[in-house]
Amino acid sequence: MKINVVAFSTNGCRTAIRLKEALKEDDVRLFSKTSSDNLGLEKIEGRTSDWTRRSFEECDALVYIGAIGIAVRYIAPHIRRKDVDPAVVCMDEHGKYTIPILSGHIGGGNKLAKTIAGRMGSEPVITTATDINGKFSVDTFATENHMRIMGLKIAKDVAARVLDGRFVGFCSDTEIEGELPAGLTPAESGEFGVCVTHDASYEPFDTTLRLVPMDIVLGIGCRKGADPIRMQNFVNRVLAEEGISPERVSVISSIDLKRNEVAILELSRKMRTPVRFHTSEDLMSLEGEFTRSEFVHSVTAVDCVCERSAVIEGGGELIRRKTVDSGMTLAIARVPMYSRF
Repeated sequence: MKINVVAFSTNGCRTAIRLKEALKEDDVRLFSKTSSDNLGLEKIEGRTSDWTRRSFEECDALVYIGAIGIAVRYIAPHIRRKDVDPAVVCMDEHGKYTIPILSGHIGGGNKLAKTIAGRMGSEPVITTATDINGKFSVDTFATENHMRIMGLKIAKDVAARVLDGRFVGFCSDTEIEGELPAGLTPAESGEFGVCVTHDASYEPFDTTLRLVPMDIVLGIGCRKGADPIRMQNFVNRVLAEEGISPERVSVISSIDLKRNEVAILELSRKMRTPVRFHTSEDLMSLEGEFTRSEFVHSVTAVDCVCERSAVIEGGGELIRRKTVDSGMTLAIARVPMYSRF
C-alpha cells in the first residue's frame, strides 16, 4: 500500500517513525505539521487541507497521528464514495489507540488498523457493526477477493439483513473455497441475495447484489494525442466482441511514455479503473511470444506495448492479442482468480 502519515507533535513524530518501521512492506511517507521538533520528518509546506487532497488522489491510505477531530476536519471536504475513498486511520500521539475512520471495509481501513495495532501493541478501535458483532461483511469479502460491488446501497442492505437475521440468498458461477458463512443461504432465487458472477447484468434474486470478479487487464498503446472518445468506443467494442463485461476490468496498463496521455487517463476515469504505467525495460523483461512491431520498437524500445502491458499485470493469459484501430492498440489478458470465504 502507498500510505501517507502526518504527525502534529513531537511525540506524534516518534510514533510515526515507529509506524514506518512496523509497515516495512508498504510504501510509507512521513510528514509533520508542528512548530515543535519534528525529528527530521518532511514538513508539510502550505495548507494541510491541500496535502490531504493530494493524498486522497495519490494514496491507498492516510494515517493521522493526533486528535481524531483534526483528522475529521481535514478529510471532510474530500470524502466522495466508499468505493473510491482511501482508507483513513487515526492514532493518538503515543500510539495507544488505532482507529479506522473512513473506508473500513472496501478501502481496507479496518484491516490496516488491526495490522498496525498488532505490530505496535496499540488497541484497535473498530466500530463497524458487522465486525463488532462477528458477522459476515460483504464489503470485506468482495475487497479481499478482488470483486467489484455492483450497488453500494444494496451492499448496505446485505449488512442490515445479516445483522437482523433475515434471508440473504447466495449463488456463484465461479468456485469459491471455504464454508458459506452464517447469514448467507445457498439459493438460486428468492427475494434478496448476493450473486458472484462474470455477467454484470445477471439478477437471479428479486433484489440482487452482484459481485463481479475483476480478472481482466487491458493493455493499451496509442499514438500521441489519440482521441479519448474514439478510444473509449474502441475498448467497448472489443470487450463486447469478447463477451466481457467492462466491470470485470481491474486495471488499464501501458508504457510510462504514455503517462500523460489524455485518452488513457480519460479511459481510466470513465471505467473507474486504475491505470498503471511501466518502463520499457520492465515490459521487455517479460518472457513469451508477443506480436512484434519494428516501428513500435523504434519509438518506444518495446516490440509490443499493448500485449506486454496486459501480461505484466498479474501474469495473466492473453485472450485477445494486439488489435489495432486508428493508431490505437489493445490487448486483453485474463488473470487467474481464487476466491474464498
